[in-house]
Amino acid sequence: MKKILSALLILCAFLSQAQTKKPDRLQIASIGDLKVAGGTITDCKIGYRMFGKLSADKTNAVIFLTWFGGTSRDIVNPSNFAAVDTTRYCLIIIDALADGVSSSPSNSPKQHGRNFPAITAIDMIESQHVLLTKKLGINHVKAVMGISMGGIQTFQWAVTYPDFMDILIPIVGTPQFTSYDLMRGEIYRKILDSDPEYNHGNYTVNPKVTLINMFWEILLTTPAEKVRAHPHDTFGNWLSGVQAQQHSDWNDTWYQSEALAGFDITKPYGSFEQTAARVKAKMLIINVAQDHIVNPKPAIDFAKIANAKLVVIDSDAGHLAGNLGNGEARKAVIEILK
Repeated sequence: MKKILSALLILCAFLSQAQTKKPDRLQIASIGDLKVAGGTITDCKIGYRMFGKLSADKTNAVIFLTWFGGTSRDIVNPSNFAAVDTTRYCLIIIDALADGVSSSPSNSPKQHGRNFPAITAIDMIESQHVLLTKKLGINHVKAVMGISMGGIQTFQWAVTYPDFMDILIPIVGTPQFTSYDLMRGEIYRKILDSDPEYNHGNYTVNPKVTLINMFWEILLTTPAEKVRAHPHDTFGNWLSGVQAQQHSDWNDTWYQSEALAGFDITKPYGSFEQTAARVKAKMLIINVAQDHIVNPKPAIDFAKIANAKLVVIDSDAGHLAGNLGNGEARKAVIEILK
């Protein structure tokens, strides 16, 4: 009896692990050589994860794009599945170029490190468009959405392929960086490129750039939240924890940061009004009033011009409030997808 019970427990554990691992299953598609801003990515590969079932006409997909430094694995969590009903929609999470999963400086055998060609946000969505149309046979989707850099990519999708989707949901993204955002990006890259261990990207072991960890930690939320979360007497522990943080490949980070440096969807069209006129899909724009990473003003202004539904979250969590664990954001996404 004990042997049978032990065997059942082992079987249950195995099945439980299998069920846990299944949502993390990553697929890699080779999309051929991809022309980008800095040349050509040789044999470009794009990572993606699919949840739910595509309809017969393949129009029920919801595309979820990765944030800065994030991967599709990071997006696989209960909050996102609660917002996107995978019994109704096929959720496809696509890894952006230079995130360490899709083709990146860190994983390219022929264009490693700083030999990787420069990319832009437009190149990111072009790679995604090729994946969807050429590899998955999808020519129209229910929605395109994303958080932070994912929201920025969503804004780019809105004007580059305006007929491709029914709904657009950029979350804590922007159609155009403010001077504040540009300064934040310049400081970020200056810190990284001046780090002796980073050595302008010519390193053999991924360095620990603690100053950037500290800089990013301060900006992610607000002073009020930091004071509450880390009282005076706990500063030492907070500082030690931030300095000890491990980071994914720094060249990947450099390329994604450079890709965003000149981001502005209005460049080919002129004004916000002319750019907004290109948008054909229904739009839900979600931003946070106290965001210190991506200033919310351009997105708020664009929402008014494009007649988009606008949700502005009031939270000391700052940029981190722009996730689908936030009740207000999750409710708005659920409603528009209905």
